Amino acid sequence: MELLGKPPDRATFDARLDALVARNARAGGGAMALLNLIGTQAEGLLERLPPEARTRLGAATGRALYHAAEAAHGTRAALPDLPGWRARLLSTAMGAAGGMGGLATALAELPVTVTVLMRAIQDVAADHGFDPSEPGVRFDSIEVFGSAGPLTRDDGANLGLIGTRVTLTGAALQALIARVSPRLAMVLGQKLAAQTVPVLGAAAGAATNYAYTRYYQEMAHVHFGLRRLAIEADRDMAEMVALFRARAGEGRVMRR
Repeated sequence: MELLGKPPDRATFDARLDALVARNARAGGGAMALLNLIGTQAEGLLERLPPEARTRLGAATGRALYHAAEAAHGTRAALPDLPGWRARLLSTAMGAAGGMGGLATALAELPVTVTVLMRAIQDVAADHGFDPSEPGVRFDSIEVFGSAGPLTRDDGANLGLIGTRVTLTGAALQALIARVSPRLAMVLGQKLAAQTVPVLGAAAGAATNYAYTRYYQEMAHVHFGLRRLAIEADRDMAEMVALFRARAGEGRVMRR
């Protein structure tokens, strides 16, 4: 981890915390607008999936998360950090390709999309001065997927940062993925259902991938921005999360 800045004064601390609360509040707004733009309503998308696909989704998401944790990190040696817009562009192109062939190609594209999302989250962690090779940072990268998702309002109650050095392999990793994957499976199920819309499958895949990538990038900025602020202010992470939740619940920063 790079040397972080000097301790912020009270005004700077409050301003940075409020900015993170505002970022969290705005994060999911684009997904609904994009889905409505292409004529797909977010409500009830999961019910459009065939029962067999819904049954397979949970296990497929868990496997995708497990492999993405290593695959995304493995690309860092060969590929430099991607600017946020490039990660969204790549994800958008994959979503379009996945939607062209309906459910079959959308399912095949799913693990690749999860890997790209994981890499985008790790890039944000690096932007905030954290080393994605550290186990605690990589655990937190998986935690970002536990956010409510771009089609659900998230008032900060889902911040579950670990913020400690832990072993990335074994039971701890499996337990983390088991906790996070059900929430991610719901998000990906909505995406798969949108990609099966007749004629609009490619457009729906592109739109949802763009929106989801933007959302998880924003949530990564919230997660790792809060961690960095805690370190610079020499505050306990649990205290910081509680303060964040309180401010989000008070609605001190208006959704824009």
